[in-house]
Amino acid sequence: MGIFLELQNKIKNSGILIFCTLLSLYFLFHGISGERGLLKLLYLRSEISSAQKIADSYRQQKEKLEEKVKLLSSSSLDLDLLDERARIVLNLAGTDEFIILDAEETNQKK
Repeated sequence: MGIFLELQNKIKNSGILIFCTLLSLYFLFHGISGERGLLKLLYLRSEISSAQKIADSYRQQKEKLEEKVKLLSSSSLDLDLLDERARIVLNLAGTDEFIILDAEETNQKK
């Protein structure tokens, strides 16, 4: 009977050990590759950094456009800019003028 109790205790102790090991492996696996795991965190950080770069480029474009609008407002009207915009919009040029197209501005319109 003593051998039976000793064997039962060993099985019981090893069962608890196996259960704890499997439980630890389960949480470790989901902590690394789960929906809220480490790999997802790294992926989301890269997504955030790329989104911030895009937001910065849009902010710069917005600031450039706001500056142009400010120059065209009635309180501080820049006549040269007004003339330039009118010629571009109406597609007009004088007979004695040369037209030089800016490659960047042409690509932005497309």
